Amino acid sequence: MTIKSLAVLALTIVGSTLSAQNAALAINPELETTTEKLISGFDGIPSERRAELEELGDFMFEQAQQQGTFNALFVCTHNSRRSHLADLWFKYGLYYFGLPQFESFSGGTEATAFNPKAIAAVQRAGFTVDVDPAQKNPVVSITPKKFPIWNMMSKVYTHESNPKSNFVAVMVCSDADKSCPAVDGAVGRFTIPYNDPRYFDNTPSERKKYDETVTLIGTEMLFLTSYIKDQSVAQKESAK
Repeated sequence: MTIKSLAVLALTIVGSTLSAQNAALAINPELETTTEKLISGFDGIPSERRAELEELGDFMFEQAQQQGTFNALFVCTHNSRRSHLADLWFKYGLYYFGLPQFESFSGGTEATAFNPKAIAAVQRAGFTVDVDPAQKNPVVSITPKKFPIWNMMSKVYTHESNPKSNFVAVMVCSDADKSCPAVDGAVGRFTIPYNDPRYFDNTPSERKKYDETVTLIGTEMLFLTSYIKDQSVAQKESAK
């Protein structure tokens, strides 16, 4: 069998395994289509960025191995767009790839509200969303279909609902990275910055830029959770 044939066979096996693994997952058809698109985009992640994500994945996997469970706290300035999107896609990746030993949270250096434009982009990606737009800082309920339901709202990273220990702080904007040089309780701190789509608010490019941000963050968070899953599978195989 040629190397090319072996590669095709390996991809077929992986695809079949994921299909079987996710057969029982409740996911909206639109979100399943988005998920497949994002996973197919893994090869487009630049090598330097991939290395950063893998470093974060290795750290999280090792911590979970030592502690049994481990958490990620995604931090940006206002906890309105990028930190929520990273948190949501990481939560979804944990669900999709079957990683119950991890949990995900988000916070800001200040609290505002989960931005409606970001919420709309999440809905376009295929998530089911329930929110009362009349509330100043609403609780936004988001689910892949019906379960699990993730209740998300803007809050400071020190909020009581966020972990105080056994977590890694992931800074997703350069402003928060500069203004928040240390996150109390974090056993690790990584910077994975994203451009802020708010600079395109009320412009002809608004919807396009929000969708691009959702796609970029979704691709990288699914890559990260997929990488952690691969580490977990490899560890179990080596233990046999």
